Amino acid sequence: MNETRVRPVALTMGDPAGIGPDISLSVWAKRTERATPPFLFIGDPAVLSARAKMLGQTVPIRETDSFEAFSVFEQAIPVWPIPCPAPVVAGQPDAANASAVTSAIDTAVRLAMSGEASAVATNPIAKAVLYQAGFRFPGHTEYLAELAAQATGVAALPVMMLAGPKLRAVPVTIHIPLKNVPKALTPDLIYRTCTTTATDLKSRFGLPKPRLAVAGLNPHAGEGGALGREDDAVIRPVIDRLRADGLDVVGPLPADTMFHDRARETYDVAICMYHDQALIPAKALGFDDSVNVTLGLPFIRTSPDHGTAFSLAGKGVAREDSLLAALRLAAELAGNAEGANR
Repeated sequence: MNETRVRPVALTMGDPAGIGPDISLSVWAKRTERATPPFLFIGDPAVLSARAKMLGQTVPIRETDSFEAFSVFEQAIPVWPIPCPAPVVAGQPDAANASAVTSAIDTAVRLAMSGEASAVATNPIAKAVLYQAGFRFPGHTEYLAELAAQATGVAALPVMMLAGPKLRAVPVTIHIPLKNVPKALTPDLIYRTCTTTATDLKSRFGLPKPRLAVAGLNPHAGEGGALGREDDAVIRPVIDRLRADGLDVVGPLPADTMFHDRARETYDVAICMYHDQALIPAKALGFDDSVNVTLGLPFIRTSPDHGTAFSLAGKGVAREDSLLAALRLAAELAGNAEGANR
């Protein structure tokens, strides 16, 4: 068995009051029947134990390091312990535990960067809760990019991809108001998003010549300027430049005809101009088994495509499908990357 196969995926706790602990317990409990890749849980073992008790589960938990995690995994959940400063109540987030949430992310990235973990999978966090504790990043992805830059000295452009069995979709702009999208869509941002996506599809997804379909911003991709000039003035010149670089790119395409069955057969990834243009079709086509993948980082990062779901925490109704898909994809991409580097 090669080195990549025996290294665990570093799985962060997420917000301890959310469903992260619930679904982590579930994917481990079903590890044999659902072929869960070995992971090392980064977080508070006491939270896992308490949540298991709430859910009526008997789950062995063993504090360990990354090197022992693989051998421990079949008998117990291996946990890299990061205690929460304040008591954790399922469904009731507490900013007092923000330091443990970010510490779990820091640790997972460090293990991935050092080669002790094959990849990072992150349970959902609650940004509003972290903001109360002084978290200064727009979200999870931007924080990961900062950690990567600190480790390498090179600024990273994180690219968000929703990857499901029927669609891969990338939004060029993400968590900004819709009214701000046209100004944010610069030629450089579109170009770098496309090239980063193509690079990772080659090196990590094993696609030697990925096909990119680029959506227009306006209805009917601007209708020749009648419905907006951005498609012809901003997006189309970037596509011409990408083609000149040798990439297989089409567009700008009307977004309303990009996502039906026949259309999806013609490309490997849809590059979309704003958050909902990408995430609505991605979640409609694979809500329970789509995965959030961050491209453009020096390590592999995946996460479920849902949030903390505080209202479901501790009730035994949270589904683990998306986390399982995230763990599987993380392990698969790690194997692809290892093979590409040989």
